[in-house]
Amino acid sequence: MTDLKPISTLLLSCMLAAVVTSSQAQTPQPEDPALKIYRGVPTKVNDLVHTKLDVRFDYKKRYMYGKEWVTLKPHFYPTDSLRLDAKGMDLKTIAVVKNGKNIPLKFTYQDSLTVAIKLDKVYHNNESYTIYIDYTSKPNELKVKGSAAINDAKGLYFINPDGTEKDKPTQIWTQGETESSSAWFPTIDKPSQKTTEEISMTVLSKYVTLSNGKLVSQKNNADGTRTDTWKQDLPHSPYLFMMAVGDFKIYKDKWRDKEVNYYLEPKYAPYAKEIFGMTPEAIEFYSKTLGVDFPWYKYSQIVVRDYVSGAMENTSATLHGAYVQTTPRELLDAYYNDGRSTIVHELFHQWFGDYVTAESWSNLTVNESFANFSETLWAEHKYGKDVADEHNYIDMQNYLQSPDARTKNLVRFHYADKEDVFDVVTYQKGGRILNMLRNYLGEAAFFKGLNIYLKTNAFKNGEAQQLRLAFEEASGLDLNWYFNQWYYGAGHPILDISYKWDDATKTQTVYLQQSQDGQIFKLPMAIDIYAGGKKTRHKVWMNDQNDTLTFKLDAKPDLVNVDGDKVLLTKKTDHKTLQEYAFQYFNAPLYLDRLEAINAAADKQTDKDGQKILIAALKDKYYGLRSKAIRTLKLDNDAIRNAAQPILAQMAQTDANTLTRAAAIKALGGLKASGNLNIFKQALSSQSYAVQGAALNAIALLDGPQAMTLAKGFEKDNEGGLTAAILAVYATNGGDEQWPFVNKQYHESGPQARFDSMRKYASLAGRVTNPAYAQQGINEVKAFGITYKSQGAGDVVIKMITDIKEQRQKLNDDASVKVADEAIKEINDAK
Repeated sequence: MTDLKPISTLLLSCMLAAVVTSSQAQTPQPEDPALKIYRGVPTKVNDLVHTKLDVRFDYKKRYMYGKEWVTLKPHFYPTDSLRLDAKGMDLKTIAVVKNGKNIPLKFTYQDSLTVAIKLDKVYHNNESYTIYIDYTSKPNELKVKGSAAINDAKGLYFINPDGTEKDKPTQIWTQGETESSSAWFPTIDKPSQKTTEEISMTVLSKYVTLSNGKLVSQKNNADGTRTDTWKQDLPHSPYLFMMAVGDFKIYKDKWRDKEVNYYLEPKYAPYAKEIFGMTPEAIEFYSKTLGVDFPWYKYSQIVVRDYVSGAMENTSATLHGAYVQTTPRELLDAYYNDGRSTIVHELFHQWFGDYVTAESWSNLTVNESFANFSETLWAEHKYGKDVADEHNYIDMQNYLQSPDARTKNLVRFHYADKEDVFDVVTYQKGGRILNMLRNYLGEAAFFKGLNIYLKTNAFKNGEAQQLRLAFEEASGLDLNWYFNQWYYGAGHPILDISYKWDDATKTQTVYLQQSQDGQIFKLPMAIDIYAGGKKTRHKVWMNDQNDTLTFKLDAKPDLVNVDGDKVLLTKKTDHKTLQEYAFQYFNAPLYLDRLEAINAAADKQTDKDGQKILIAALKDKYYGLRSKAIRTLKLDNDAIRNAAQPILAQMAQTDANTLTRAAAIKALGGLKASGNLNIFKQALSSQSYAVQGAALNAIALLDGPQAMTLAKGFEKDNEGGLTAAILAVYATNGGDEQWPFVNKQYHESGPQARFDSMRKYASLAGRVTNPAYAQQGINEVKAFGITYKSQGAGDVVIKMITDIKEQRQKLNDDASVKVADEAIKEINDAK
């Protein structure tokens, strides 16, 4: 399962949290009693062996009619009973299969969540038995909750089943993680179980199907349907079962002698290679890096509508949300750190998660932390170290900026709900912990450890202790200290670094202090000392809360660079001078070395060293830092503006990165200088939506009516930054004529885009003359507030609806005022 970055929910959550008042944010919450419950590995009474399903779908009722033959055996102790997870089903028949005949069994299904079955005899662990179940799955009638990572848990999804939603395809797909597969077939729905699988789907002949494993047969039926049978001969966990049905076009690729397929809506099928084409290369890279070849029969990726998360690593058949389905023009602005990393994240799960699966949700780290880490690994291989380091840094900041994350262990045996472990600790923190361990052990030992872990636990389950043992076997080092503090302890070091040079004794002193509550971390690190035109590296350990390090030198160094590899997961205060940061920018090699210097210069732009850093950063080799420098510039400073403006003008026209070009145009636009108008107009012809959007916004600051005319011409073809720009222009300068376009685009936007444009959208809703339009706006904003109330959206949205209400009062629109009052009440009443 991907983390939340592709749909920006994590960013959205952080932004919403930032607008909550400090008094609300600091209100202490009573501890959930569920946190005192130990969440161990579920006891194994019976083991799944093989699961065979025969299913057909009722689109009108949103039902699935299923027949199942599930083969099991006692795990160790003899038993005459079986308990299966079966959520919200109609169970018509449960029988044991004997000599080809179904012998009915007694069962109890009181809670509609699990069924207790009385077997026909006592079975021992040297004999298996097969249970037949005739059932109906009714997912839309199931009352279950999701999580921040997976926002729904009904398992089986009918998308536009009646065909009544215009421009939306009719689809069926499943989502098993965490324990939702048991909403569409009875099973022991635990990650510690493994089973082979066979699924026969009877569907309308016009539709394509996808499932795990190999398509072994297709049979055309007399009633216009077709039965497709998929077979997965290698065992995997029930939550990794999947089905998908719909009108998909298949692009066939390959890796070595294995199928690699991409399933997309027909509209996007021509762009399949541009979207997913790196997959075979990534499979080869991961296979060689891990020393374990891709283990499954095939690898397919499918894109579906209304998906409840970012993506899901179903064995050999990854499912992606529609955000990944883009045109070549959109891909111009879709760089690795803007969501493309999901493709390799899910691929890496085919090893870490599917081939070896976390034995319990408490140990989810051995699935998700690795998939998160793999994003950095691929970025480094494919795009270079700057891209990887930026990716690493962004994830670290996502973790550090989550206020409650410091209290949670990576391996978590106490949680209120299993969904809670899908968070920034498991993903972002866990990925950084692996990256630090890679640095500490060295490449060869680290990847040898991964190889041992995978081969030792192939097609079985793993946990953090097995991971530790594998790394210890590979390296010969004791790693209990590392796992105790990072895997079984909470928090992170808050590190203060200060320096003193003693010219009399030619001694450089470095003072390290940890100030966090809780445990004191052992931190191996590199300290690079730049002096006399050369760099000397010292490998040191910080073992105590306060450590003092001394170095004898010939002269005062130009720079002492603590954590020279920039891998430590820490919140750091580094007391370097701006002059030292300037030296660091021009001499230390890494992305974070340069970023730290840019950040240091941000508030010192009247200082010549600060100006020197920022102007140089406009020409940094990495586009991410060029963009960062642009955003940092304070162009009301004459010296900065005079030095930066010609560089920005050049960047706005020629920078190779579209997002950097857009940032330069935005910065120039903020100057409101008519002399730049031609640059903005030329940028409108770009193929990049981001560049066009920035140019349209810049023109709007100079000439609102002209921007309105230009925006009209872009209505038929706009995405991303251009869509946002049109909305901004219309919201600022438009009225009733523009409302239908604005409302449609807003409604169809993702959560992050809606949040970003909500204030301007609400402003237009308050200004239009047609009360029906105003009420549409109120209801759209209200829906957002209810959906994201738990993430702090309620108060933000109420403020915006109140603003709309005040504007409608001035227009004597009593009907809209009433709708606004009702909306505010609904948000307040929402759970």
